[in-house]
Amino acid sequence: MNSIEQREPHVTLEKRRLSWVQSKRRLFARWVLGVVGVVGFPVWCALAVVVDHLGRRPEPSGSYDAIVVAGCRVLPNGQPSQSLARRVTQAAEFWRQGLAPKLALTGGKGKWGSSEAEASASLARKLGVPDSALVLEDRSTSTLENARFLRALGDFQRILVVTDTYHVRRCEWFFRKYFDEVHGYGVTSPFWDRAKGAFREVLAFVAYVATGPWSLKDSHEP
Repeated sequence: MNSIEQREPHVTLEKRRLSWVQSKRRLFARWVLGVVGVVGFPVWCALAVVVDHLGRRPEPSGSYDAIVVAGCRVLPNGQPSQSLARRVTQAAEFWRQGLAPKLALTGGKGKWGSSEAEASASLARKLGVPDSALVLEDRSTSTLENARFLRALGDFQRILVVTDTYHVRRCEWFFRKYFDEVHGYGVTSPFWDRAKGAFREVLAFVAYVATGPWSLKDSHEP
């Protein structure tokens, strides 16, 4: 026994007790995380499958005031990501079919390149959509802002939102806060891209519900 232990044995005992308590707490925390992982991961997977499945819709018919492309990532070279390109390509096809006179492209500028709306517009022009048919909303940084800022750009009442399958339900949820009638259509991405997107979408739903950045009061103010 050293001199400190001889003079103050209660100090050494207290340190040992605290060390034992901390060890037990760490062990308990690991056990809790393990249980949450074992129970939560299958639930997470199941919810991801459900979210993706709910976004699978038949091809739309009828007429709309505008076809809206939900914003998505732009690559460092300024080109639309594969997901965004698929959305724009499908939306342009619906426009060619005469479903709406306007093609609205949403999404602000991210870390690099042009805004999502500008990158989408560049591709839409290559697909034959004239500037007169394009509406660009290039300020938003989220799905909710896609809807809110687009509302200020046109008197659209009935819209068709084109996005990925896993994103359809949240798009409909948010756009209905600002537009009278909203229909969603989801393009189908390759399996791995769709799986990653669906997993993120579940987390996005949880985050929005937990933090409440959206209001249950329906408002059409931009």
